Amino acid sequence: MKTIIQAKGLWKELDGTKILKGIDVLVHEGEFVAIMGPSGSGKSTLLYNISGMDRVTKGEIIFNGEDLANLDDEKMSNIRLNKMGFIFQQSHLLKTLSIRDNIVLPGFKANSNTRENVNAFAEELMKRTGIDHIADHDVKKVSGGQLQRAAICRALINSPDIIFGDEPTGALNSASAKEIMDIINQVNVEGTTVMLVTHDTNVAARADRVIFLSDGNITDEIVLGKYEEKSLFERKNKMTQWLIKQEF
Repeated sequence: MKTIIQAKGLWKELDGTKILKGIDVLVHEGEFVAIMGPSGSGKSTLLYNISGMDRVTKGEIIFNGEDLANLDDEKMSNIRLNKMGFIFQQSHLLKTLSIRDNIVLPGFKANSNTRENVNAFAEELMKRTGIDHIADHDVKKVSGGQLQRAAICRALINSPDIIFGDEPTGALNSASAKEIMDIINQVNVEGTTVMLVTHDTNVAARADRVIFLSDGNITDEIVLGKYEEKSLFERKNKMTQWLIKQEF
């Protein structure tokens, strides 16, 4: 199985505080990995450093054979734009643009396809995620669940190798969270690697593998295998028992 991310000896220090302490992480192509742990354990910091959104103090991050830690800002931005997609707890869509325009913007910026093709792919993504009927709506006039669907479309517009998520369902009710996770699982089934931070057992139970972070260290992990909806109850029970052992 091809490795998409290999992080070795990641240290992150901020104002004298060690946030990550020599972490090693391996992510395979097509895998869905969730990161859990208590508040302040370094979950989001790990995600941001692995994705190049932040710079590690020490260590190496090999993404598709290239060490991100050694890239300049321009090259790193180019990789994030073309090879990575991001979904956050808040959608961070531009309020001055419509839903459609927010989705196509990264595609236009990448300049790796014609505007006609980018627009056509955006239409396809919006149909798949059920928001094509609000394509021209103002982002302030749609629901949180619809905004997250738009954020997923935006993350996918350049056909990235990996999607990173930081609590992508954290601001949603349970019904909307399930809908968003159904979409993310489908994206993963179609071949896109997924790595996300979550505090929600319902979300983590859908991952192939869950990493537990505590005080800047990976202390354990659990392998669940590929998700099937019929096995969700069993996976959640397995997760719950595992998290009790982590005293979480």
